[in-house]
Amino acid sequence: MTTKKTTWKKGQSGNPAGRPPGARNKATLMVLGLMERDAEEIAQAVITAARTGDLAAAKLVLERLAPPLRERPISIELPDTSTTEGVSKAQQVIIEAVGKGELLPGEGSTLAALVESRRRALETDDLERRLSDLEEQQRSRQA
Repeated sequence: MTTKKTTWKKGQSGNPAGRPPGARNKATLMVLGLMERDAEEIAQAVITAARTGDLAAAKLVLERLAPPLRERPISIELPDTSTTEGVSKAQQVIIEAVGKGELLPGEGSTLAALVESRRRALETDDLERRLSDLEEQQRSRQA
């Protein structure tokens, strides 16, 4: 079984004169045109259905008026986390901020996980330093 050798290189389009990136097909353009022409009437019909108790229509309206929340930037003053004492204080600040409602519980959990990662890194550095010291002491005794 032989395979045909092509003249295209990897990553090169087989049809460089084809549809440009981002161009929409005819069906999509037709649907968008219909929607634009009747958008106000469609929106009014959905709102009317929502008012009369159609829960699917109500959900659609609410999703458009108040889309699901995404992450938001937060600003909280944390103590220096270069020591385990600082990490402990940072954890306390996060807990207090969640308790006061300054941070959402999910935000507090995310921040606490970051601080915990910092604590583990400090612990690893400390263990590595202590192990190196012990190895050096062992070499000194053997010499």
